[in-house]
Amino acid sequence: MSFLLHIIKVGSTYPAIAARFGDFESWIADGLRLATVEVRVVNAKAGAELPHPAKSAGIIATGSHSMITDDPPWSLTVEKWIPSVIRAGIPFLGICYGHQLLARAAGGEAGYHPAGKEFGTVPVHLLPSCADDPLFASLPGTFPVHATHSQSVLRLPPGAVRLAGSSHEPNHAFRLHNAWGIQFHPEYTADIMRSYMTADAQDLEAAGVNVTDLLAAVVETPHAARVLTNFARLIEARQER
Repeated sequence: MSFLLHIIKVGSTYPAIAARFGDFESWIADGLRLATVEVRVVNAKAGAELPHPAKSAGIIATGSHSMITDDPPWSLTVEKWIPSVIRAGIPFLGICYGHQLLARAAGGEAGYHPAGKEFGTVPVHLLPSCADDPLFASLPGTFPVHATHSQSVLRLPPGAVRLAGSSHEPNHAFRLHNAWGIQFHPEYTADIMRSYMTADAQDLEAAGVNVTDLLAAVVETPHAARVLTNFARLIEARQER
């Protein structure tokens, strides 16, 4: 049987950014660099039927501009489906909104961060629990990531292992059995991060944020990007067994 890696699309970037760089799912697919497993996109926000977990080699849930606490119906559908993925033992990776969906689906809590928005290129710090983690063990203890989120995982699910945090966000990454959630964006390039800053500049400046300083701090994030390639290698290794 031929298995696919499914990207569950739960949102889209701004139209102007999509016109230049493509959308979330294309950034993720490019970042995976899969050689032996085909990728299929499932547009859950548009109502597409979610795949049977047993027919997936792996599953990735994208980010979204939606707020998880608004409980849109499509989001609740994905949230109710995620436990079946965990029970089936299929590798799952939730990015940003997908990270929050995973946490809620497994009994954690997500909502507005009490300290407000985290935006820009920021350092994350790995915890000792990463020492034997398939996605993080090969990464340095501290490295820059691209982040843009107002909501966060406020409480990890029971049994989850915290993997990484920043000075703003303690739950930047966690693992629960065969599932990982990451709040940062391993699929973003520096140009994509700068484009978000430009698009949101008016709102950021109104909130007292110095956009010039944010732009100056943007760097490429190759170590963050390795989370995607490490996930891809995990998928391919499972298919070779």
